[in-house]
Amino acid sequence: MALRYLIQKEFLQIRRNAFLPKLIVMFPIVIMCVMPWVMSMEVKNIVVDVVDNDRTTRSQQLVHSIEASRYFIFDGQKPSYQAALDNIEHGKADIVVVIPKDYSHDITNGRQPQVLIAANAINGTKGGMGTAYISQIVTANALSGIGEIQSKASTLVLYNKHLNYKLFMIPALFAIVMMLMTGFLPTLNIVGEKEAGTIEQINVTPVSKWAFILAKLIPYWLIALFVITVCLLLAWLVYGITPAGSIFWVYVLAMLLALFFSSFGLIVSIYSDTMQQAIFVMWFFVVCILLLSGLFTPVRSMPHWAYLTTYVNPMHYFIDAIRTIFVRGGDVLSIAHQLLALLGIGLFMGCWAVQSYKKNS
Repeated sequence: MALRYLIQKEFLQIRRNAFLPKLIVMFPIVIMCVMPWVMSMEVKNIVVDVVDNDRTTRSQQLVHSIEASRYFIFDGQKPSYQAALDNIEHGKADIVVVIPKDYSHDITNGRQPQVLIAANAINGTKGGMGTAYISQIVTANALSGIGEIQSKASTLVLYNKHLNYKLFMIPALFAIVMMLMTGFLPTLNIVGEKEAGTIEQINVTPVSKWAFILAKLIPYWLIALFVITVCLLLAWLVYGITPAGSIFWVYVLAMLLALFFSSFGLIVSIYSDTMQQAIFVMWFFVVCILLLSGLFTPVRSMPHWAYLTTYVNPMHYFIDAIRTIFVRGGDVLSIAHQLLALLGIGLFMGCWAVQSYKKNS
């Protein structure tokens, strides 16, 4: 009975706050409608200068192929390599392609021409990806004129057949929304009552620690259900993307992640004396958890010591599992170890939250 009234109190506090209800509704909408368009690892709009020293029909075919690519902005042909390099040094171009004088002659005689590709690699990703794109175009153009050379490679794209980056990123955005909504809001809860002085009124009541902590956690679990539902609806309505696997396991994963972050937020709140302290401590851990989770880059690309942190990172288990369900259509056996890891970490943090609250302090 006491738990029911405590939960009612929490919802009344949320409703009477002029900002929180708007945040709970608008935050997932903004994230889902904006972030999939900007969180893309595709490299586009690469400015390319071309130096054509051959000036033949074959070399002009290569120039037109580069110009027609949707990944490049063709900045025109330059008279010399030095003139094109000056554009790179002044930030006006990203890549220079130098076509050799005997380009057409080498292709006619069955030889692979040596095309120079000079890339601005200050942005390593842009330089590397741009060079790879250009190399594919150059190779395709050269091989099209060599009859005896045929490509024997074939590509089979599994799961994400259209290479839609949104399909890869939208499940990860679920994690970001859940982390911020069910992590930061509980963080400000108890420390807010400390600053307001209402925590002293709770301390003199016979309410148990378990009832008090559950009353703080349950509202945010319900908020998590609402948020994940909004995210799924927006993914379907805006992008036409739906889970390839069971939607039930998407909700289970979301609730387990909410259990961890809401418990962790309460722990930070319990040990903090002011809201400012709680926000900075929570932000420190959230950034580390996020960057080491594999959300943006594969965890196998990390140094070994950083990769070892993924074994205790709940965000890593969530992202790995929800992408398996959402993109690959995996079943419960495919995500069994992620479910067990999230459950274990969540229960540990929940018990820690209860034990760390000193009711009579």
